[in-house]
Amino acid sequence: MKIKTINYKLILFFALFLSSLLGADEIKLPTHTIHISGQKAFGKTELYDALSVDTKSFFQFWKEDTPRIKDKLIPTLNLTLKSFYDSEGFYDANFTIRETNTTVDIKINENTPVLVNDINISSDYSIAGHIVFRKGERFRAKEFIRIKNEIISALLEDGYCSYDLNTKAYVDLDTHQADLKYVLKKGGICVFGQTNITGLKTIDEKIILSRVAAKEGERFDTRRIKQTYSNLYRLDVFDSAIVNFDRKFYNKVPVDIVLKEVRKPYHLEAGAGYDTYVGARVHGEVTKRNFMGDAQKMALQASWSQKEQLLQLDFFKPAWFDLFGYYLDYGATLGYSNLEYVGFTEKKAYGRSYLEHEYDRLRIRAGLALEDIEIELLDNLQNSQVLQQAINDGEFLLFYPYLDIVYDARDSKLNPKYGYYLSGYFEYGVPYNDEASAYTMALLEGRYIHTFGELTLAGIAKMGAVDQASNEIPESKLFFGGGSFGNRAYGFREIGVILSPEEDSIQGASSMLNLSFEADYPIWGDFYGAVFTDNTMLTAKSYDFSGDFITSAGVGVRYMTPIGPLKFDVGFNVNDLSQYGISFQIGQSF
Repeated sequence: MKIKTINYKLILFFALFLSSLLGADEIKLPTHTIHISGQKAFGKTELYDALSVDTKSFFQFWKEDTPRIKDKLIPTLNLTLKSFYDSEGFYDANFTIRETNTTVDIKINENTPVLVNDINISSDYSIAGHIVFRKGERFRAKEFIRIKNEIISALLEDGYCSYDLNTKAYVDLDTHQADLKYVLKKGGICVFGQTNITGLKTIDEKIILSRVAAKEGERFDTRRIKQTYSNLYRLDVFDSAIVNFDRKFYNKVPVDIVLKEVRKPYHLEAGAGYDTYVGARVHGEVTKRNFMGDAQKMALQASWSQKEQLLQLDFFKPAWFDLFGYYLDYGATLGYSNLEYVGFTEKKAYGRSYLEHEYDRLRIRAGLALEDIEIELLDNLQNSQVLQQAINDGEFLLFYPYLDIVYDARDSKLNPKYGYYLSGYFEYGVPYNDEASAYTMALLEGRYIHTFGELTLAGIAKMGAVDQASNEIPESKLFFGGGSFGNRAYGFREIGVILSPEEDSIQGASSMLNLSFEADYPIWGDFYGAVFTDNTMLTAKSYDFSGDFITSAGVGVRYMTPIGPLKFDVGFNVNDLSQYGISFQIGQSF
């Protein structure tokens, strides 16, 4: 099966993003062209950034590559250059600036930099790993300040809020030498004190306490403060949330939370786009935040495309009740979907409810689900007896409990550089009568990410199995491969049971194994280049991991944004280069 796929998800966002980069509606201010010469320690790009010089962007290839500086910045050039070179250890640098009606010429004489002569450390807490200066290296004031802040952050993350830190840099401008001194007494271990909450009107205080990661009596750690911020904003019911920890009483740090509930609880969202998996697509969603108080949420979403129609109602109630000191959230979903796969359609009415607990890096969700599913072969395949025998079609009523466990130890969910991620999903089809489908499903996933310098390496392993105990299960319950989180030479769920490294079928698999490896490296500014390989095994028998792999390899570009990287990938089947996929995505796949 050879299908060329181009995934244009988020193409509208990408177009608007490019429009902003291309300078749409840019306001033109009076400028001079600028020329810099004489520098040795720094490239022109670094100096342009320091002086706020305008240069053409990576995308504006048709523009003349002429650096220009706004006229209002010209009087500050000498002061800005002096500040930049001082921070980099060139205290004797001087500059000659000549201005004409159209140009500014800058000649730089860097002179002799200040070098590190001695590093003296007196500390009862290990800080040597944070001090990156070496004797004979150029002294940089901004790096000296960064190191001090990094030491303070490490102390606070390790529970030492009563430290006594004294850092000095003795700079001799005559000898061009600097002696660095670090004196630290870590003090005693600090703990979190009482949590004080103000600003609530319609939300019970216990809801907020369920989201506080900085528990009274636990060891002080600024990462728990950050987690508390994240937990509060994820409730999506506050216009502002402030978590203060600036008071201290004998190594006990109270946590003061100031909240402002949402004034406009309704949130509306609508969009349109194109995706080669589901075709042209429109969608809309209306959400009522703080629904009937206590941070509850009700959301109705609907979408329509050539291959999928969806209508879904969601309800969420945080901290529904307390079980042995652990809060439990409650959630419920009702919906209907009509989805077209490669060889069949799935019509499904469903309802789910669950209880969930989340603490630190661990999230546990347990629930019950009821699904009424109808599987039907596509019209052009209904006359094939072979396919009719291979596809589990018909009507199915499934009832199953499920368990979803996630342990997320990555340093970031948007763009991780270090850490690991583990998850397990388990489902059991209850044989409630003689015709019911009885089965077990397990899906395991592990990710590991590590960065060496600026090179980020990631590995992802997924393994799944479905064991049918009695009666058939709907084809859509089996495993399919392909897509941004699977095999990037194919579209989402386009790979069925694999027949050879070049060929697959439309039949779903009872066993699945997917291994992906990726390397990301900065190439220019916020742009990163990537190489990757995805390897997929799909077999018809349960617990059979002896089949062929479909292996893809490819390259990609990532642009770093505040909401995660904007990714563009091209993947090829290494055994059949005519099979390829192109995809856009926001957020990392690891």
